[in-house]
Amino acid sequence: MNRRSVIRCLGCGALATAAFQSDILPEILGGIQNAFAFDYAKNLSSVEARYYKKLEGGGIECGLCPRHCRVTDLERGYCGVRENRNDTYHTLIYGLPCSMNIDPIEKKPLFHFYPGTTAFSLATAGCNVNCKFCQNWDISQSRPEQTNNIDLPPQAIPPICLENKAPTIAYTYSEPVIFYEYMYDIAVQGKKKGIRSVMITGGYIEKEPLKELFPIIDAIKVDLKSIREDYYKNIVNGELKPVLDSLVMIKNSGVWLEIVYLVVPTLNDSETEFHDLAKWIKSNLGNEVPLHFSRFHPQYLLKNLPPTPQKTLETAYEICRAEGLKYVYLGNLPGHPAESTYCPQCGKILIERRGYKIYQYNLNGNLCRYCNQTIPGLF
Repeated sequence: MNRRSVIRCLGCGALATAAFQSDILPEILGGIQNAFAFDYAKNLSSVEARYYKKLEGGGIECGLCPRHCRVTDLERGYCGVRENRNDTYHTLIYGLPCSMNIDPIEKKPLFHFYPGTTAFSLATAGCNVNCKFCQNWDISQSRPEQTNNIDLPPQAIPPICLENKAPTIAYTYSEPVIFYEYMYDIAVQGKKKGIRSVMITGGYIEKEPLKELFPIIDAIKVDLKSIREDYYKNIVNGELKPVLDSLVMIKNSGVWLEIVYLVVPTLNDSETEFHDLAKWIKSNLGNEVPLHFSRFHPQYLLKNLPPTPQKTLETAYEICRAEGLKYVYLGNLPGHPAESTYCPQCGKILIERRGYKIYQYNLNGNLCRYCNQTIPGLF
């Protein structure tokens, strides 16, 4: 990346999380205040990937995610961004994001992690699942040759964060597991400058690479798609158990954890499933992990379904609160009272939210201003 000029006037406006197109690049980047100008990358990367082994007789087996793709010479894994070249596995998207923006941290969503701050958000092409409802399918289901990628090495990112007063880097939009090496090195560079890192993920990752992230990642938001294995098989094209294992590992690590559950009409919206979800979380993660229910809108391969009724989301909220979960939220319902954080002891509003904006803040550190109840999170 060359620092050629300064682009002024970027705010927290929405970035189209689709692949960059050359004719709209200036418009997109025009939203990042005091950022750098960026160069398009002419080639894919050839950095050696981590977490793979060579097989007898040729080929490699990837150990990054539970798919354990076996890849012969000049072929790629399921994610489409890791390639075997003479039995050395390469990541093709290292230093090559195709989407980036400065977002409110609430957009991730992370509600108990430095509310009201911003995050420099980025993604590359590719994903290791194929959710039929994916809102960013045009980058997650693309190969890196199909996206317009920006030349942005890890060491270039902390200066952008500092100039734009963004104290956090978010690996988001697609699936950061598939750009693991890039994410890891960015987080290391950020930590040197006091910049935090958050991972926005489906949690479909093997235990060892996940464990290695814990010292350098400050928070992880996991999209738990369902509590049913058949949903993962038919709608996500993945597996449930590795995601549940990841959730337990993250919670036990001490890294801050929040969960999002996208409620899809007729597919994962039964009252029985909401009860089972709450019971699993309470039994395995405790009752203080924030759980966000998010409203579905027709996308990608599920355009035949309607948006989630507000009543369904409110039912999910009521069930999980009744099961004992202390911090349950409703998303994609701007202005709904369940966007806000309430003290579980005195019931008073601690953080009033409308959309991504905060209107009241009644915490002293981690303590309720009214009754001194400790509220979990990083504030």
